[in-house]
Amino acid sequence: MNRLFLATAGLLLLAAACKPPKMDTYEKNLEVPGHEWTYDYKPSFEVKIQPEDTAYLYNICVNIRHTDAYPYSNIWVLVGTQYPGDSIPKEQRVELPLADVTGKWNGSGLDDIYEHRIFIQQNAIFNKPGTYKFTFEQNMRQNPLPHVMNVGLRIEKAGTRP
Repeated sequence: MNRLFLATAGLLLLAAACKPPKMDTYEKNLEVPGHEWTYDYKPSFEVKIQPEDTAYLYNICVNIRHTDAYPYSNIWVLVGTQYPGDSIPKEQRVELPLADVTGKWNGSGLDDIYEHRIFIQQNAIFNKPGTYKFTFEQNMRQNPLPHVMNVGLRIEKAGTRP
């Protein structure tokens, strides 16, 4: 009886371990080569959405890390989103404010490095499971864009869909 219980419990644990985990938070940051973001450097991020993840709302953020020498108070980015099964991404131009009207950086800073987490969509819905691909392209007039150290994507669970 005891062995049967242990074998059954072991099989149940093994079966539970094989299920893909639910996505609570996805976050990945990529280094900008030479800390100069050129037009042709387009960091991309692939996020796998499981069937059970479609029952939730998500907040989508862009992470930017730069030095104090960054010359602008904002950054314009083309955000490409490729949905599962689509071959052409949908593109949207987004302004990411980095400083307030007085020039004070909005993000958290340590010495001369500042990090920002900027919402680009709140309560987003992933309607179907599969791999979503997000691509960021800097869309400022200056090329390369100096003093940008990292660009990243963060997706966090915001609640249950209504």
